Amino acid sequence: MGEGKPKVAFYWCAACGGCEEAVVDLAEKILDVIQIVDIAFWPVALDFKRKDVEELADGQLAVAFVNGAIRTSEQAEMARLLRRKSKVVIAFGACAQMGGIPSLANLWDRESIFRAVYQECPSVVNEQHTTPQTQYKEDGRTVTLPVFWNTVRTLSQVIDVDYSVPGCPPTPKLLLDAVETLLSGKLPPKGSVLAPDHALCQECPRRETRPEKLLLKEFKRPHEIVADQETCLLAQGLLCLGPATRAGCGARCIEGNMPCTGCFGPTSRVRDFGAKALSAIASLADSNEEAEIGAILAKIVDPVGTMYRYSLAASPIRRRRKGGE
Repeated sequence: MGEGKPKVAFYWCAACGGCEEAVVDLAEKILDVIQIVDIAFWPVALDFKRKDVEELADGQLAVAFVNGAIRTSEQAEMARLLRRKSKVVIAFGACAQMGGIPSLANLWDRESIFRAVYQECPSVVNEQHTTPQTQYKEDGRTVTLPVFWNTVRTLSQVIDVDYSVPGCPPTPKLLLDAVETLLSGKLPPKGSVLAPDHALCQECPRRETRPEKLLLKEFKRPHEIVADQETCLLAQGLLCLGPATRAGCGARCIEGNMPCTGCFGPTSRVRDFGAKALSAIASLADSNEEAEIGAILAKIVDPVGTMYRYSLAASPIRRRRKGGE
């Protein structure tokens, strides 16, 4: 590792690993990155330990890219450690920025999740109904596990976050642009999302095929039709969240003939992505009759999982209230 280069860290909390893949997907361009920065912590790829971060001086890391939501006490501890050691912390990806798919667990509580996983799952044999404990003692030895929180949190709900890079996962281009922006010294205002601040529909390759007045009698799921590859997916009745979603992804799902699911989150003018998405979609129902409107919207099988797929933890709703942490 080079001496005198800005030091950069990458860390993975509650997420699927796709954000780490985004770093790997830089391919040969990662060589350009390591020419200008020193990767001082990236435990998923190299043999780094927690003590390597603890031994750094406070503020010695130029930037820490933290991906994943905060689900356990250990993830919170690592986030706070990286915050102390870093000049800049970036919430990297949808899970860190908005809670992501892990935060859909906020529809339940810790006890019901443990019961489903360790007792009710058909493939589990657990006659003692054992569930994970934070401490276990035997023969004078104590094993300690992280605390599994009742509520999934965004990174910014645990530490101070300087910037966000959206996406599930972010594109390699956004990562490269973020590194170059941070090293340029021309920093955007704190709290900025490092992606275009307009809706995906504005740069969708199919935007010219969207009717000026779009109304629908029925919503369809992707497996129910063979979607035309040239026409606006929303105009075909597919639940595309492009009207509510920030641009910057390169319309990759659209290019794959699949509707946008909203992983880049809202623009700066939207407070609650799920509410914005629900409003945008509900306005397309082609009826003034309550019963017919209900029938049209009933085709949206999982409204919460659809509208809040990536953003429940960041929403004012945040979780289904059942008490506890």
